[in-house]
Amino acid sequence: MRFTFPILTLCHGGAQRMLVELTNGLTALGHQVVILMPLEGDISYEIHSTLLRTDHTVLRETDFPASDVIVSNFYTTVPVAEAASKNGKGVHVRLSLCYEPLFLPENDVSFPSYHTTGKLIVLSQWQKELIELNHGISGSIVPVGISSSFNNMRIRHKLQEQLNITAILRKVENGFSWHREQDYLVQQLDIVKQNLPGVNINFISPPDEFYTSDSLQQMKASGKYRFFTPQNDEELCYHYNGADIFVSSSIFDTGSLPGLEAMRCGAALVSVYSGGNLEYARHEENCLLSYRYENRLAEDVIRLSQDHLLRARLAMQGENDSAGWTWENSVRIMERSIKNFLQGTPVDIQPKSALVRRMNSFRAGRK
Repeated sequence: MRFTFPILTLCHGGAQRMLVELTNGLTALGHQVVILMPLEGDISYEIHSTLLRTDHTVLRETDFPASDVIVSNFYTTVPVAEAASKNGKGVHVRLSLCYEPLFLPENDVSFPSYHTTGKLIVLSQWQKELIELNHGISGSIVPVGISSSFNNMRIRHKLQEQLNITAILRKVENGFSWHREQDYLVQQLDIVKQNLPGVNINFISPPDEFYTSDSLQQMKASGKYRFFTPQNDEELCYHYNGADIFVSSSIFDTGSLPGLEAMRCGAALVSVYSGGNLEYARHEENCLLSYRYENRLAEDVIRLSQDHLLRARLAMQGENDSAGWTWENSVRIMERSIKNFLQGTPVDIQPKSALVRRMNSFRAGRK
């Protein structure tokens, strides 16, 4: 099949990582994949597909090549993808990497953008039901994956360091990071440090974000925290492997990839419920999980810091559970979902909430 993916940027981030993995994977399967990108779009990953850059800072319908499928993602790519589709350049499928109306500006634009096409791909059951409740569209689930670059190197005992508590910290300037609850994260880790002064508090930041962020550099200059700026997956894997406990404070994620990657590298996970992380996170079984209102993040980190047996058990179970999450699996499901859309085959039927069942009953009663 011939695919066109209109993509605004491939800077460091979970959504961009998934776009790279899916396009590279489809290319490896023999499909013809074109990434259509505006003139100033960043590329922080290795891409194996055909890159077609426009001469403009915005994408236009005339920029699209002929294809079988156009896969839009971010809400601003939806109108131009639909226009290209209507001009016969491919069937329009939307890949929703995040549900934009809940946490981004211009929700008056992003919300109705979900009414553009009924062919929808989502990342988790939670996101699937959320969109189905709001828009009546039942998406096909393509889960996130983990790169083969990430694995448990079993080096923690060799590092001979104090207990390492690690989290990802992103740039807040000129960005949309409120849903990551980073102020809460830092506050909670400060509480941990006050109660357990011997531990190391580590933050991982994309280098391009760290070196352009005054706030992150001021935090490093305070001497209270260690900052790591991995340039590639190998370095990121090493820092995951240095973490005894990995902490996630995000309250809204459709997939929540870092926690899963940290699990794969043998770190025990402490996380706040974010929706999509219920796909892999099970409280007291492979992590410690809390709702944000419970204000329990520091308490859970301290508990794992002091209970070595529990920490080891959760880390081992998390590593085992993460084994089935591969990008190869994601690409195969993506390919199957696209074929189903083109053939008019219904999406996979999953158990639905009572409210979704009521809505579907209402819909059936109108036919």
